[in-house]
Amino acid sequence: MTDPLARIAAALERLAPPPPSSADPLAHPAYVWRGTVLEPVRDFRPLPLDRLHGIDAQKAAMHANARHLADGAAAHDVLLWGARGTGKSALVKAVTGTVQAEGGALALIEVVTGQLDTLPGLFAQIADVPRAFLLFLDDLGFDAAADGRALRSMLDGGAEARPANARLVVTSNRRHLVPREMIDQPTAVNPRDAADDALALADRFGLSLGFHVVDQDGYLAIVAGYAQAYDLPFDPGDAVGWATRRGARSGRVAWHYIVDLAGRNGRALT
Repeated sequence: MTDPLARIAAALERLAPPPPSSADPLAHPAYVWRGTVLEPVRDFRPLPLDRLHGIDAQKAAMHANARHLADGAAAHDVLLWGARGTGKSALVKAVTGTVQAEGGALALIEVVTGQLDTLPGLFAQIADVPRAFLLFLDDLGFDAAADGRALRSMLDGGAEARPANARLVVTSNRRHLVPREMIDQPTAVNPRDAADDALALADRFGLSLGFHVVDQDGYLAIVAGYAQAYDLPFDPGDAVGWATRRGARSGRVAWHYIVDLAGRNGRALT
């Protein structure tokens, strides 16, 4: 007969299993930080850098900065801001893949923006790893300047600042990460102090890259680049009509058009 104490211990273990362990930080190209553990990204497929059109200056700056980090040289935290669908997130992943293909010891870690308070735990896990990391916070924004103060401390000057082998890369639709009205603060006792507080977070990023809405020629160039890469014929008038119906021109809209075009031609995109 099984020992009752052993049965009780087994039952308790089933009710409260041991916490999962983090993935090997040297083994995978990209991870997701779940607040306590690193999980490998199941299928990391960054676009080639040359697939991203109309953002040549941003590509060059982001690539050079990531190379510096991978080489153990000084590198900036990066803020990519601007219009939605203009390639901010795609560029972060593409640069990571490019540096890896070049032999650089670099990995991407995506951090859920609602778990910023767990970043010190991530810093502790990767600080002594012989590899560089881009800590990716996608679509970040704060409703009030005070909400970003903890992140400001981690970027620069705080006791729990990010380790030397890691830099934060943040994408946002807002240039200063807070709404415009928070910067204006018309009812503040000292409007200048309120504005300085609101701008202080964005100022912590050594590299700030803007992304803007593309014109029709730029949009068609993006479509043409995708179409050539996937050997798809397309009609410029049809592509413009797609963007008109969507009410926007951007890299994201161009990609959605290519997906639709591939479907109409019975093709898969791999």
